[in-house]
Amino acid sequence: MDIMESVYRRAKARPMRVAFPEAEEEKIIQAARQCADEGICAPVLVGHANGIRAAAEGFGIALDDIEVVEAFDEEWLSALIEEYVAIMPLNSAKTMRRRSKDPLYTALMMQATGHVDVTFAGLTHSTGDVIMAGQMVVGLADGVDTISSVGIFDIPGYEGSEGQYLGFGDSAVCANPDAEQLASIAISCCDTVAALVGWDPRAALLSYSTDGSAEGPLVDKVLEAKRIANERRPDLKIDGEFQFDSAVRPEVAAKKVRRESDVAGKANIIIWPDLNVGNVGVKLVQTFGKADAYGPMLQGFAKVVCDCSRSAPVSEIVGNVAMSCVRAQAVS
Repeated sequence: MDIMESVYRRAKARPMRVAFPEAEEEKIIQAARQCADEGICAPVLVGHANGIRAAAEGFGIALDDIEVVEAFDEEWLSALIEEYVAIMPLNSAKTMRRRSKDPLYTALMMQATGHVDVTFAGLTHSTGDVIMAGQMVVGLADGVDTISSVGIFDIPGYEGSEGQYLGFGDSAVCANPDAEQLASIAISCCDTVAALVGWDPRAALLSYSTDGSAEGPLVDKVLEAKRIANERRPDLKIDGEFQFDSAVRPEVAAKKVRRESDVAGKANIIIWPDLNVGNVGVKLVQTFGKADAYGPMLQGFAKVVCDCSRSAPVSEIVGNVAMSCVRAQAVS
């Protein structure tokens, strides 16, 4: 069973409630319909109810058994804001009233108060919009101070500690992370991958140096990130600094790493030192390794907030919804 087959099976076993605040978009309605039909999640379309229903009718999509929430009903919205502010007092009712003009914020308030498990957006909101709203409304997870992304490679012919699969992050969000941010990325990647696929995460902080073979500020950053990550989450296996081959090949690690390590040579997650390396690395693996790359998935929020590409096809949206639901199951 491959990763996505497992993800769909697990999502269907305990369907989560997923809020879609871009609910008049054709692809969102199509994805919600498919998710409902296949039992992947319980979709909740959030926005102008009449507009949502009119859009669905125009697209020829039935919403008979899909929940539609009128996000601008005054009595309902006032009760939601009151409930939200009671648990998140840093955001005032006046502020949330103003923000609720955008259904994305209303959906996130529903999530923060437990009415839904996942918020899914990205077709009409930029990644920056989704990150800003998620940080403000649901906040960050414990031990995390930056939002990042994670993905999983499926590399034909690769024989790693998890077969042909390898986790990676961050290749989409944090351009030039400092040591604290890099530590947060590593922590988030471990938690996300463990929740998604059930691995015992072993995260390697990558560098051009392996275990002191070179010196310089870029190496120092990685070493400091390791120290911070180990201090914040001693329960996780996060180690470095390692060159890529030392991280994933036991025979190379045996020659280059002259100490005990739970990660060297058997990493199942690699942490890029910055977005330049991450973006190039992903493209290289995809191009020359003929790999599929599942993700990237946003991570670091206190609850699961999903952002998709504006050009994402319905099939990709449904897959991302399923992955988000499995992640949400682990924290609900």
